[in-house]
Amino acid sequence: MTPTPRSAPTGATTTAITHIGSLVTNDPSLGQGPLGLVQDAAVVIEGDRVVWVGTSSKAPATDSHVDAEGRAVIPGFVDSHSHLVFAGDRTAEFNARMEGRAYSAGGIRTTVAATRDASDAELDANVARYVAEALRQGTTTIETKSGYGLTTDDEERALRVAARHTEEVTFLGAHIVAPEYADDPAKYVDLVTGPMLDACAPHARWVDVFCERGAFDGDQARAILTAGARRGLTPRVHANQLGPGPGVQLAVELQAASADHCTHLTDADVDALAASGGRTVATLLPGAEFSTRATWPDARRLLDAGVVVALSTDCNPGSSFTSSMPFCVALAVRDMGMTPNEALWAATAGGARALRRSDVGGIAVGMRADLVLLDAPSHVHLAYRPGVPLVRAVWRKGARAL
Repeated sequence: MTPTPRSAPTGATTTAITHIGSLVTNDPSLGQGPLGLVQDAAVVIEGDRVVWVGTSSKAPATDSHVDAEGRAVIPGFVDSHSHLVFAGDRTAEFNARMEGRAYSAGGIRTTVAATRDASDAELDANVARYVAEALRQGTTTIETKSGYGLTTDDEERALRVAARHTEEVTFLGAHIVAPEYADDPAKYVDLVTGPMLDACAPHARWVDVFCERGAFDGDQARAILTAGARRGLTPRVHANQLGPGPGVQLAVELQAASADHCTHLTDADVDALAASGGRTVATLLPGAEFSTRATWPDARRLLDAGVVVALSTDCNPGSSFTSSMPFCVALAVRDMGMTPNEALWAATAGGARALRRSDVGGIAVGMRADLVLLDAPSHVHLAYRPGVPLVRAVWRKGARAL
């Protein structure tokens, strides 16, 4: 294989990772198949960027060197859907659900009460804890949302807290109707699209809405998303999780970056996602189905239709309290009809597509140096050995983070 040309030197320290048994680049021009697999590979990092990719025998001299000893290297996971700004937990709810109670959107109110009572310092410490937990499992890019405050002040502070830990911050004032507005949902929509949006837009990149029974209907969701778009926020949609509904069609109509959950889809929904040409990514969240014993999303149906699919954790205290992308990869392979290759792509490049990012989710010259060294010879072990801590080392923005 011809080595990839170096980008312009920056003067920063260079590090080579050599003798990589199997390197996943997600760039078919660099190697075999959609994952761009390179055997006996090397990667050179300079500063926060990848500057060289090729076979180990042709790696250039560098300031430092890491011998992978035949282990696999994959791109850092891109978790494009999480809810990390919260306090408390919902152990009792989970326990009751395992005893047979169905999941519904209403349980969110329990977390809203705890989050409102928490201090900024407590919320910040919780987010830091879960981001660090995700990093230890190979996640180098993570999106997170507000949505557990549901007052203007609490939503604004949630976004401020989130922005200290990630650049991918989403305004989700429309998670459920705030308890104070239970008898007047229209007035709450006016709040979300008015004063709350005014306060929150400067701190966010995205706007989201839980378009679902027990939360917001299609008309309410459209009003909220279009208001956010007018303020420069790109739409995302919680869509079709608990049953069929307008969420997926609305996401495609408004050119949302992603329709998330996509558990209950009609043929028209699948066709609409496919016709978007990947502009609206179907983000699947198997942790939610695992935790709620719900119907699994049919990833095979989406992939066979040509839909771009991402995988994410949906880390939240109610319906998917996991920060483990490897766990979600294993679930997707075992229960959603994905191959190990498809699941890894969805958890890396797919997540990047859902965040409209071209600098993460792969390993190629010019991309951010986010890499994960697995204690395994192949990425297939993520599904083959579920629950085993296979992440041996992590580089984020070129710095060794684990």
